[in-house]
Amino acid sequence: MKRIFPVMAGIAAVIPASADNARHSRPNVIYILADDMGYGDVRAYNPDSRIPTPVLDSLCSQGMIFTDAHSNSSLSTPTRYGIMTGRYCFRSSLKKGVLNGYSPLLLEPETTTVAELFKEAGYRTAVIGKWHLGLGWQKKDPDKKLVSGKGLAKDDSNVDFSTPVTEGPHTRGFDSSRILPASLDMPPYIFVTDGKVEDKSIVCENGHGSLDGEGPDRRVFWRPGSASASFRFRGVLDSIAVSAARYVKDNAGKGPFFLYVPMTAPHTPWLPGDEYADRSGAGRYGDFVCHLDAAVGRILEAVEHAGIEDSTIVVFASDNGAYWDDTDRRLYPEHSPNGIYRGMKADIWDGGHRVPFIVRWPGVVYPGSISDQLVCLTDFMATVADITGLELPESAQDSRSFLPAMKGKRHSVGRRRSVIHHSGPGMFAVRHGKWKYVEGQGSGGRSTSLQDVPDAPGQLYDMKRDPSESHNMYYIRPAKVKRLQKELAKCIQD
Repeated sequence: MKRIFPVMAGIAAVIPASADNARHSRPNVIYILADDMGYGDVRAYNPDSRIPTPVLDSLCSQGMIFTDAHSNSSLSTPTRYGIMTGRYCFRSSLKKGVLNGYSPLLLEPETTTVAELFKEAGYRTAVIGKWHLGLGWQKKDPDKKLVSGKGLAKDDSNVDFSTPVTEGPHTRGFDSSRILPASLDMPPYIFVTDGKVEDKSIVCENGHGSLDGEGPDRRVFWRPGSASASFRFRGVLDSIAVSAARYVKDNAGKGPFFLYVPMTAPHTPWLPGDEYADRSGAGRYGDFVCHLDAAVGRILEAVEHAGIEDSTIVVFASDNGAYWDDTDRRLYPEHSPNGIYRGMKADIWDGGHRVPFIVRWPGVVYPGSISDQLVCLTDFMATVADITGLELPESAQDSRSFLPAMKGKRHSVGRRRSVIHHSGPGMFAVRHGKWKYVEGQGSGGRSTSLQDVPDAPGQLYDMKRDPSESHNMYYIRPAKVKRLQKELAKCIQD
C-alpha cells in the first residue's frame, strides 16, 4: 500500500518570532467538529483522496495540521464528552457505546465544562449542531418510564415535548444553544433552542432505507421516532451552517466568543444536497463530505465578512474515523477514508480514532505548518486554559495543552507523551511514543479480520515502522508489553 501520511510526520512547524506577541489576548474560538469523517478524506492530508475538499485544504494552508491527533474514543458520545470536559469518557458512567436521544445528561455536576471555563474568562458561549451528551427530558405521566423499548429506537410517547428540558448545554455553560439531541439517524428529530423545542408540532417519522443495500439509497436511513412537523433531514446540515454563520455575524466585535459547531455529516443518513451529487469518487459518502466542506466554508465566509479573521482561532476535527466496511471498499476501491490506517469507526485500531485536526490562528500559527506532536481531543480544555491564562480545572485530568505546538515548540514541558484509546464496545489501548499496546484481540469494534498472531492475548505495534498495524510484536517485545500494560492500568485507575 502506498504510504502517504508518514512523509509529513517529521516536518516541523517554524513560527516567526513575533508569534508570542499575538495582537489579541482573548481571541474568538470556533470549534467545528465533523461526524464520522476519516483522516484520509481531506486532500491536504491525503493527495489520493477521491473527495474534493477545497475549503478544508485552504484552511490547512492557512494554519497547522496535526498528523498524530486522536479522538479519545472511536465513537460519538464519548468523544464529545472528552472535548467538553478534558476527561476520558471511560471515567464517566458511560463505559461503552453511545447515548440515545432521550438519555439523561452525561456531564457530571462536579465536572467543569470547557464552556464554563470560557465564561470564566469573559467569553460569550454558544453551541449549534449535534449535542449527543444527554438532556433532561420531562414526562407526560410521571409514573411511567420516559421511553421504552430496546436499542436506539424507542417508544417516546411519554416524552413531553411542550415543556423545556431541565438539563442540557444551557445549564452547563452555554449562553445560547440550538441543538439536535443526538445523531441524525436517532430520534427525536427536532431542534432544541435554549432548552425549548423549536417546533412542538410533533409527528411520527418512520424509518427509511437500508444499512447494507448497494443501490442509490445505501445508508440513507433513520430510526422510527418523533419529529417536528417542519423537520427536514436533508436540510439539517445547511441549517446548522446558516445558524452558525448568523451567530458569527451577530456577535462579531462585541467581545470574545466561543462557538462550538458539531456537524451532522458525513454520519448516516448520507444525504448530500443535489448540487453535490457525483462530485466525488466515493459515492454518497464522498458527496456528503463535499457538502460538509461547503458548510464549513459558509462559516469561514461569515468570519471573513465580519472582519474578525485575525482575532479568531478556528479548530476543525472529526469525532472518530469513518464507517467504511467491506462493501464500501468493493464499491469504491480507490478511496480510503481512513488513509493507510487499519480499521474504522468503533475500532481500537488507528482507523477508528486517528482524525484530521486543523488549527488556524493568524499571527500565532504559521500558515501551512505541520506538527507531528501526539494530540488527543481531550486536550482542548488545557489549551483553552493556556490561552486565557486560567487555571486548568482539577476535573480535566486527561488534558494537555497543545498551544506550544501551535507556536512551533517541539519539546515543550508538559506536552502529551502517551494517550489512551478506547473502542466503541470498550476495548482499551495505550500509545506511548512509537509503541501501541492493545489490550485484547481483533479490532475491538466493527472490523472483522484474522489475527496475524492468533494465540496472542494482546497486540503490540511499532507505529513508526508499521503505521497500518499489520505486524503484531506481542511475543517479540515482551518487556515493552509489560511496561505498557502497567501504564494503561495506572491511567485507568487514576
